[in-house]
Amino acid sequence: MKISKLAKVAALALAFGLVAGTPAYAVDLQGSGASFPALLIEGCKAGFAANTSHTYVYASSSSGTGQANSDKSIGDFWMSDGAYTATTKRASLIHVPLVAAPIALLHNLPGSKTLNLSAETVAGIFGGKITRWNDPAIQADNNRSTLKTVYKLDANGNPRKDSKGYPIVLRTQTVISRYTLPNQPIHVIYRSDSSGTTENFTNYLNKSAPSVWTKAKGKVFKDGFPGNINDIGNLGRIIGAASSSGVSQLSGKTPYSITYAEVNYAAANKLKIANLINPAGSSVVPDSTGVGAFLASAKQDANGYLTYDYATKEKGAYPLGIVSYLLADTDYPDKTKAAAVKAFANYILSSKCAKDVGGPLGFSVIDGDLLKKSLAQVAKIG
Repeated sequence: MKISKLAKVAALALAFGLVAGTPAYAVDLQGSGASFPALLIEGCKAGFAANTSHTYVYASSSSGTGQANSDKSIGDFWMSDGAYTATTKRASLIHVPLVAAPIALLHNLPGSKTLNLSAETVAGIFGGKITRWNDPAIQADNNRSTLKTVYKLDANGNPRKDSKGYPIVLRTQTVISRYTLPNQPIHVIYRSDSSGTTENFTNYLNKSAPSVWTKAKGKVFKDGFPGNINDIGNLGRIIGAASSSGVSQLSGKTPYSITYAEVNYAAANKLKIANLINPAGSSVVPDSTGVGAFLASAKQDANGYLTYDYATKEKGAYPLGIVSYLLADTDYPDKTKAAAVKAFANYILSSKCAKDVGGPLGFSVIDGDLLKKSLAQVAKIG
């Protein structure tokens, strides 16, 4: 009799364990917002479903749309490339640094040489002060000595990192570049819609070259332009287009143009990717290693917002690395849905998504101290 009762108890415990490890039912999540992380979110959809039985759809548009939808609780989660601080933000909404990637400078110059640009030169180009490709400032950036950082690698060929998430430098080497730029007008293509990518880009310009880009960061490029964008010299030369895909497609059709967008838009539009010259004097590629080196110095407040150190002397830091925030609720009316959003966040941060899917797409892995901070924010979702 006792054996029979024990067997029943064991069977019940086993059944309960199976139920506890598997969702009571699959949850279909609805997300919307920034276009910047869209390729990663879409790429991890199948893996998320296989690992959790939950599903999601993500409507990629802009950070502004994600923020507006979060105000009205349209959907279940929202993405924003910039911190959302409007007075309309619900008190229960938190920021989770979820996706990391570089903003790349994509250009349509002929030839195979790598274009190097300093912060002051980038600000001058996008601010309308540097108008031709053979301008002395661009010539100076591309006919000089810069540093190249070589990192220690693990058995899989990935950079080794210390406990704080900084890649471990093996050595630096001096590279001398020579590039004769064409005597052609620069066609600047900017984001015309409200964009977190633009907010981060203009923040970089203002913090890194304040004497050239004199206005503070802004979601709308025209509003933050340090001068008169409708000046006769800018008309037809500085042109707007909506979304990352829009600016990339237009730049791909416009010889001698330059724009800013995610790295993965370059190949599809036959654009080339410029290197940035960082404060340490290194010419840095917009890749996951450079982004990781830059983000390791970021500071995070209690709301989850990150403050970037654009003056970091980390040799391999790519100073146009950004994170896209998950906007999620700490007080969902439906707790089963809250658990599914938490599972979504954990999966996107996992190596199965961030590394295995994101790496080939040009995204960076959030790790080290920043990962700990992100996971602490995820734990608040409920």
